[in-house]
Amino acid sequence: MAFLSSRRRRARLASELDDQDLGRLLKSLVATTRTGTIATTELCVAQMSRLLEQDPGDWDRRTHRVDVLAGYLAGSHLPRSWATREPRSADALVLHAWTQLAQGRAQGRLEDPDAAIETCLRAAELAPEDPTPWVALLAVARLERREQSQIFGVWNEVLARDRWNREAYLSMLTYLSPKEAGSRVQVLDFVDSLRARMPANAPCAATELTAQVLQYHAILDRGGFEALVARNHWSQAMAAQALDRAAHTWGQPGFLRHARALADLNLLAYALMAADRRGEARAVFETVGGIVTAWPWQTGGDPVTEFDQARQKATVGR
Repeated sequence: MAFLSSRRRRARLASELDDQDLGRLLKSLVATTRTGTIATTELCVAQMSRLLEQDPGDWDRRTHRVDVLAGYLAGSHLPRSWATREPRSADALVLHAWTQLAQGRAQGRLEDPDAAIETCLRAAELAPEDPTPWVALLAVARLERREQSQIFGVWNEVLARDRWNREAYLSMLTYLSPKEAGSRVQVLDFVDSLRARMPANAPCAATELTAQVLQYHAILDRGGFEALVARNHWSQAMAAQALDRAAHTWGQPGFLRHARALADLNLLAYALMAADRRGEARAVFETVGGIVTAWPWQTGGDPVTEFDQARQKATVGR
């Protein structure tokens, strides 16, 4: 990934992270979502098509771009229009499926689950090597509370195409959690199994630390005395070891190269501050510059404000 200057920068939310081509496309889409004219629709479809055709076979980058575009375009006419115009375009179909998913997540349910599933399967048929239709289908199956055998069947389809797909591992982490269909034991088994075989700098490297942050949030959510001493979570062996592994490697220049490396570094900075390891957090803040991800900072309030306050605390060391 292209690391930013260590100079302090103004904090800002940037779903594209350091993907400059994606960032430029998002800016160009603003006019289309406002005007909705045929000419601008065609222009933006052409721009989206060009972007999604870049870097063929880089499934990590493709997953990131499709996910960000879908979140940005949720509620827009563009993805549906593109899929209607080009029903045999895998790019159009997968973006439409992910947009349906983004809307479904926001509403707590899919408006037309059968249509979303059909769109995923058509995209998968048109691009059999592409994992992104299956990643979307995995999320759809979870949202629809499908049987475990179906969830794991889709999960295996993703892994057959992209062994370390970040979005898929985080999706399964949530599925196996007590909040959805599993338990704390299942989460630990999943993380242990992954850590035993995963390259340390794989796109899904943040799965283990994500599990620990989610557990930390669960403690905070209980309120009362437990919430007051929630910081103790980071002194327990599993949490401390997960944080140590990330802190000792992720910040090294060139170590993390996947599309959402800056999101993982945001997670690391957050966890280090939660553990009161401010000196280590300071170096991570310098690496990420001012690029802020909504999660996990939003759990404490406005993400940019929370990020800025944490960065200031790390800088002054108190």
